[in-house]
Amino acid sequence: MEKHPAKWFVLLTKPKNELKVASLLTAKQLPVFAPTRTEVRQWSDRKKKVLVPLLPSMVLVHLTEQEVPCVFSIPGVVRYLFSNGKRATVPPHEIEAIQAYHSSVCHGEVSPPLVGEIITVPQLLQPAEVLAVQGKKYIARLQQLGATISFQLS
Repeated sequence: MEKHPAKWFVLLTKPKNELKVASLLTAKQLPVFAPTRTEVRQWSDRKKKVLVPLLPSMVLVHLTEQEVPCVFSIPGVVRYLFSNGKRATVPPHEIEAIQAYHSSVCHGEVSPPLVGEIITVPQLLQPAEVLAVQGKKYIARLQQLGATISFQLS
């Protein structure tokens, strides 16, 4: 019997269930990656730091082809992401890049971008040129699309 290597698959979840699904998959001893960031949210009576997923409604899971159906026993799992009729996979070097970026941001090792600098926009993972900085808000032009966007780095 031929052994299939494990691949990183993109698992779609119900909204606001990413962290719950990731913890349940981890409890089943499946390798999972669900990057998060801390965000300060304002309520009428208080401010609170909350963990927000970087990939809304998505969890990355490392499985072999035989293990693929086992995730559907987890509450909150909707389906796999498909691309061109096949389950979408993420190359290991991209997972490593996301993990390196995530750990450097969490430990404050990233310096703020300067005007004219080419950066990768975290939310889109696209290269962009910084046009202006206004406090915590950045205005940048996406190199591939030519569109101008604004975003905040936490």
